[in-house]
Amino acid sequence: MRRLIFQEYVTLDGYAAGPDGGLEFFDSIAGQADDDNLQLLESIDTMLLGSETYKLFAGYWPTDASADQPIAPKLNSLRLVVVSTRLETAPWGSYEPGLVVRDLDGVRALKAEDSGKDIILWGSITLFQSLLRAGLVDEVQLRICPILLGAGKSAFPSGESPVRLELIEARPWANGGVLVRYRPAS
Repeated sequence: MRRLIFQEYVTLDGYAAGPDGGLEFFDSIAGQADDDNLQLLESIDTMLLGSETYKLFAGYWPTDASADQPIAPKLNSLRLVVVSTRLETAPWGSYEPGLVVRDLDGVRALKAEDSGKDIILWGSITLFQSLLRAGLVDEVQLRICPILLGAGKSAFPSGESPVRLELIEARPWANGGVLVRYRPAS
């Protein structure tokens, strides 16, 4: 079975976006995080996105604006799968369009494919929370930015049963950021 890895940039206080939806804090760990992602992408062949993150990504990554980003060529070569009940198609610039699946059964089928590398889920907080509750997330990777926002959009479900995780790795970066990797506890 293919592994599903959720990766998110978060502030030290656990926010995936600022109160206004801003993501400026990502810049605080640029460089080392990109280098790390280039290595990670060697084990990935599929990018899974929710519809809102897909729209955000589609407006940037398959365009000339991303040309100076070191991960753009690798990211744009991934198979794209978008989970949405509203989208009919998922164009990706001049690249192969994405596959649209309607529900978590589509994600289960993707994970159950006989061949292929791991699957990465970037952003897509609502989708992540649904996948986590359904037991479909194999790894949670957080790229912690050394900043406190005090408010914003949390990456994690609230008001639900606790989800126990086991640490796989914790690695500090020279710029003050930290990569932490967890797997759901059995």
